[in-house]
Amino acid sequence: MDHRDSVNADPDMLTGSEGRCRRCRNQSGFWLLGLCNNFAYVVMLSAAHDILKQQESQNATMPTPGPVPSDGGNSSNSSRYDCNPVSTAAVLLADILPTLLIKLTAPFFIHKVPYGFRILGCVATATTSFLVVSFSSTVWMSILGVIFASVSSGLGELSFLSLTVYFSSDVLSGWGSGTGGAGVAGAVLYSAFTQAGLSPRGTLLIMLLIPAVLMISYFRLLDFPPSFPQWRSGSGEDVQERRPLIVDDNDEDSVRDVNGKDNCAGNAFSFLTEDQSTEPLTFLDKLHILKRLLKFTVPLCVVYFAEYFINQGLLELLYFPASSLSHAEQYRWYQTLYQIGVFISRTSLYCVKTRRIWVLSMLQCVNAVVLLISVYYRFWPNVWVVFVIVLYEGLLGGAVYVNTFYLIRVETVEREREFAMAAASVGDSIGIALSAAPAIPIHDYFCSL
Repeated sequence: MDHRDSVNADPDMLTGSEGRCRRCRNQSGFWLLGLCNNFAYVVMLSAAHDILKQQESQNATMPTPGPVPSDGGNSSNSSRYDCNPVSTAAVLLADILPTLLIKLTAPFFIHKVPYGFRILGCVATATTSFLVVSFSSTVWMSILGVIFASVSSGLGELSFLSLTVYFSSDVLSGWGSGTGGAGVAGAVLYSAFTQAGLSPRGTLLIMLLIPAVLMISYFRLLDFPPSFPQWRSGSGEDVQERRPLIVDDNDEDSVRDVNGKDNCAGNAFSFLTEDQSTEPLTFLDKLHILKRLLKFTVPLCVVYFAEYFINQGLLELLYFPASSLSHAEQYRWYQTLYQIGVFISRTSLYCVKTRRIWVLSMLQCVNAVVLLISVYYRFWPNVWVVFVIVLYEGLLGGAVYVNTFYLIRVETVEREREFAMAAASVGDSIGIALSAAPAIPIHDYFCSL
């Protein structure tokens, strides 16, 4: 009997109502994991303006009790823009550089660390991030807390993306939707709590519930295959161990779902004999896989460069004094609407798929150019126009993310899939980190006008 036939004949491979139940359970589990994993990251970016403003107020030489001035607290700022002394891109750098370092290096050795220990590390660092930022007394203490959030998010993302290969393919849709939901939940809850009068510190302390939910979702909700290496290290490349518990016709689907053509999964990357498919990946194999992944990681990098240049470099400068919303409130709702767009498009993988990720990336660059020009000339009539553009920005970014990882899943052979899913996640982090390079000097330039 063929090797694959013998595996598929395993009685543990479930179909029917029991299979549907477990599939629903796993999909819900990955949705919650995506939500919790990205939550701290999103909240730190939503709180970036408040973190810097709070430290500026605490370090002022003549603190004055009472309401914040109408200029947002920068009464000493002679710029025509309402600017923080430190760009919110500084918070972005602290939020992304540790993630980038993890994603660049971990795919080459992380398979030696059991998944259970990885998740405990994510929970510990996320909890630490909320506590440190909540009780910070200086800008650099706040930045340290943001770094812990970055470590948690980066380690979690590459681990959970790799984890999807042990389950049916629809958990990837759950993961994508959950990460989009994290944006909405994090930004909306932070905005709602702070606008209701709760301090940023109190808001962050309430959100300590999120790491606990992550741990419960992983250890209690997911239904792992019997051979899953929970507490033991492994090569991460044994094909039979990665067989999902539930049979899913889409697991070895073709790219027909995307472009209407019958192109078997794996053909785009390599053709392996059965003996080759069971061999562990060598370091050279991994380098070749990285090279072939460029067609996915480059557009992912470009779209995230453009959108985070907008979010952390330009949105703070797009302030409308005539609006009923304060500067801090406008900034929070920019972040909220962006995350709503991300959630909608990341959830769209359930019904819409596309290969045109390069087109979406270029449209995002157009957004960045238009908003950069608008910061200088200030030609928008009111804040609502920018709200619409930011929502559209989120739609583009989320669509590129989920379709990139869907295409990687269906176009890689099973032997390479776990490594490819983890390694490709570096694309968005590189784009985000690079966006801070122009964002900080452009912030300083406009604030000097």
